[in-house]
Amino acid sequence: MDFMETKRRTNLTRQLLVVAGVTALLILIINWSNSTTTSLKFSQHEPGVTHVLVTGGAGYIGSHAALRLLKDSYRVTIVDNLSRGNLGAVKVLQSLYPEPGRLQFIYADLGDASVVDKIFKENAFDAVMHFAAVAYVGESTAEPLRYYHNITSNTLVVVKAMAAHGVKTLIYSSTCATYGEPEKMPITEVTPQVPINPYGKAKKMAEDMILDYSKTSDMAVMILRYFNVIGSDPEGRLGEAPRPELREQGRISGACFDAARGIIPGLKIRGTDYNTVDGTCVRDYIDVTDLIDAHVKALAHAKPNKVGIYNVGTGKGSSVNEFVAACKRATGVNIKVEYLSRRPGDYAEVYSDPSKILNELGWKAKYTNLEESLATAWRWQKEHRNGYNS
Repeated sequence: MDFMETKRRTNLTRQLLVVAGVTALLILIINWSNSTTTSLKFSQHEPGVTHVLVTGGAGYIGSHAALRLLKDSYRVTIVDNLSRGNLGAVKVLQSLYPEPGRLQFIYADLGDASVVDKIFKENAFDAVMHFAAVAYVGESTAEPLRYYHNITSNTLVVVKAMAAHGVKTLIYSSTCATYGEPEKMPITEVTPQVPINPYGKAKKMAEDMILDYSKTSDMAVMILRYFNVIGSDPEGRLGEAPRPELREQGRISGACFDAARGIIPGLKIRGTDYNTVDGTCVRDYIDVTDLIDAHVKALAHAKPNKVGIYNVGTGKGSSVNEFVAACKRATGVNIKVEYLSRRPGDYAEVYSDPSKILNELGWKAKYTNLEESLATAWRWQKEHRNGYNS
């Protein structure tokens, strides 16, 4: 190769590098511009658009809430530290709603007050749906301080940030565990709250704090006390994927599915000597799709200076044995069952009277067939054998 040819190729290479550099710079500028445009959408109030902060939005219930809000044209910010949630659920939501200004995910811990304050400062929230919480009765009895910190203390951080930045609407995810073990069934919203485990106590403390603050402000507050959640997105986009180390603590539906898939040898039923129809605990099982519909209706009905407290359940109880029978039918697997002694902190019978939420918000559970809800969840489980990593 002669000198001139070498020089020509060197110049061509330099030109290509310049073009590549300019292209890369343009891509960076475009991405920065898009990022800036998206950020502006989240940081400014927009007429006709309601921006909802969904804490714990990477979790089982929170992700289903985010999906419904996005479907209904809300702007959504998810804040989650992924200690119990799944980044895979967020990725599903992002793939479904990729348009700028629809959904953003912020990795953060609600226990860090300075970080939470920064999030509120940089985003123009219109409402908060507060789902983020650890939520296992057995675990709460073993690690009570963790529950008071994660539920009660973190809720205080969120409410203080709302107060400091003028966010006026709170939809709070509470639980029937605040009632403890009432003497009379069904449970109404005026049933005395006498929780018997740290999970229920921590939730009640958070409720009390919210209610006390609401008396001194014009905040719109909706507290939803829901019962045992089952099911998954009917279209198979989202499901429940608890961490493997939490299987012993998790919901009975997850344990049933694990047994049906052979992940665990069988199902352990704790307690057969309760004063119920067959000796096993009786619970009110609410489908997650119905539960989220209640949250959306609560948001639509939230009004300044008003507090709404509602039970979210089907109004009927099913025993654990009845639940297992329904799970066997839904999965088609004859799940092995082992009966053990009672679990600390459990109570015999709990089911709701949902008439108040029907009368005031027009909400009623539609998915009331245990087998159908379990069959929907089972389809997702079979297609996602490794959770969102499959």
